[in-house]
Amino acid sequence: MALYIVAFQEGFLYGILALGIYLSLRILNLPDLTTEGSFGFGASIAAMAASAGHPVLSLPLALLAGALAGMATGLLQTKLKIHPVLSGIITMNALYTINLMAMGTTNLSIGSSNSLFRMLYAGFELDAFGKKVAGAVAGAVLAIAVLLLMILFFKTHLGMCIRATGDNPDMVRASSINANRMKLAGLCISNALVALSGALIVHYSGYADINASSGTLVYGLAAVIIGETLFGRSGPTRGLISAIVGSVIYKLIVTLVVDLNLFGANSANMMKLMCAVIVAVTLAIPAVKQYRQKSRIMKEARRDA
Repeated sequence: MALYIVAFQEGFLYGILALGIYLSLRILNLPDLTTEGSFGFGASIAAMAASAGHPVLSLPLALLAGALAGMATGLLQTKLKIHPVLSGIITMNALYTINLMAMGTTNLSIGSSNSLFRMLYAGFELDAFGKKVAGAVAGAVLAIAVLLLMILFFKTHLGMCIRATGDNPDMVRASSINANRMKLAGLCISNALVALSGALIVHYSGYADINASSGTLVYGLAAVIIGETLFGRSGPTRGLISAIVGSVIYKLIVTLVVDLNLFGANSANMMKLMCAVIVAVTLAIPAVKQYRQKSRIMKEARRDA
């Protein structure tokens, strides 16, 4: 049971990462590969701030770091006219070195006293299971708070302009709105959310690792796709909710595989393969549905003939 409680907490914390990927992928309609770099950037900045005795300040600093990463990618796209995929790769690779130089080591511990999650129940006498439950509740509250803020944001004028830019940039330009600025703002917000997720994972695990961000892009894509498979693709409100739900479901699937020991002693080491399989299966579901629908129509046509 404790494993699944932890999976819920991780699912909600990584759900904020999924929100950022949903913003860039579905709302802006841009393939942003900055994710792994900005996740690690937020994690390293948060680890340095928390280890220096500023755990609360680490979250806004991580947000700012992610926004700067998104700005770098956005400027490469809008000012230097570099392809979005290449822009993300350039920023991601640059941030790996920056993170390593900033931390000064490949692994930086923040200390148990500087973890925000441990600070929440520091004054309570909780057993190990109670701490896991408290952590899961805190993770859910944080993720839902960010989700509500994003839903409200996309009802504002700026949010509507970002949505319109992703839908039809030519129409936006014809309406005297600077589409490049909207892309830049969207990428800043997207990567700020990704970096915030990285910072929260640091407070959850108690340390930042230079390689901890590896695979986060595929994880976020899996969460978005799983959510869309369940909820469908419609407006941003449902899409943002589905990203959070998809993240939690993905974590529960991985935990179930590990818990059932389906791959024997290697179950814990199969996570990336499982993620790839989950993404492939969920991507194939719309095609399978379409194929079945066409087959049914053809059978009905033959029967009527």
